[in-house]
Amino acid sequence: MTSSHPGPAAPVFDEDTARSLLAEVCAYAGLPEPAGARLVSFGENAVFDLGDPGVVVKIGRGRELAGRARHELAVARWLAGEGIPAPRPYADQPLQAGSHPVTLWHRLPAAVRPAVSADLAPLLLALHRLPAAPLPLGRRDLLAPVDRWLAAAEGHVDPADTAFLRARRTEYATALTELAPALPPGVIHGDALPRNVHLGPDGPVLLDLETVSDDLREHDLVVLALSQDRYGVPAEEYRAFTAAYGWDVRDWPGFAVLRGARETASACWVAQQAAGSAAAAAEFARRVGSLREGAAEVRWYPF
Repeated sequence: MTSSHPGPAAPVFDEDTARSLLAEVCAYAGLPEPAGARLVSFGENAVFDLGDPGVVVKIGRGRELAGRARHELAVARWLAGEGIPAPRPYADQPLQAGSHPVTLWHRLPAAVRPAVSADLAPLLLALHRLPAAPLPLGRRDLLAPVDRWLAAAEGHVDPADTAFLRARRTEYATALTELAPALPPGVIHGDALPRNVHLGPDGPVLLDLETVSDDLREHDLVVLALSQDRYGVPAEEYRAFTAAYGWDVRDWPGFAVLRGARETASACWVAQQAAGSAAAAAEFARRVGSLREGAAEVRWYPF
């Protein structure tokens, strides 16, 4: 730390907290005791597979995610009607555990293998060809959650780093408004990564629908380009994706701006886990350091 006044620590949302909330949810919903529940992922949500009931439970970090939970359920129902493979809600409306929104989903069949970038391309093509949605989707504001993510890290990261990211957020928020798209805007996923594809026996299923939006299609394509640059996705895998989709976003003049905005958001996102994870705090410092130095070649590691 470089400051002697780091500020008050934010409440910690960790696995123990999430498991306690999961027990409340299961008791309320009439589901079995979740003692053997498997933690599938931990980020904006703690996601648990309950096992025998065939139910997956997503517990949001806080009340500010309630709208996203409702949105995801509505989008899942709409995409199913449009023939886009998506998870099926187990409950039609979110539940509430304390201040945490909770959604319940039918568990998907076991994956036949991990998804790769090329598995994502046909799903994105189908999504991008959809007509206007019959529900409000809103814009994909990458940078809107930055203050929330950084506030969750107060007392656990260097305040100079959070100040740097807030200034960078302001710079890119302005630049984003000036972008001229190459593709027709429309329905997008908003966080188009292979980890958000489940490759089951019946083919790929599109997961994590909370950020489905109506915005520049380039948002969905920059994610994969950044994954090659920062997260070690092999060049041949990225080429397979662009060949399957039919276009490489790196040929677009606005690529550097959208990439920079996405990097800013990704650095801030990992900050919210710093309170409960030394590894996350170290990764946050790695990301901020590389952004300060303009070191585009520095490898980042997913959380």
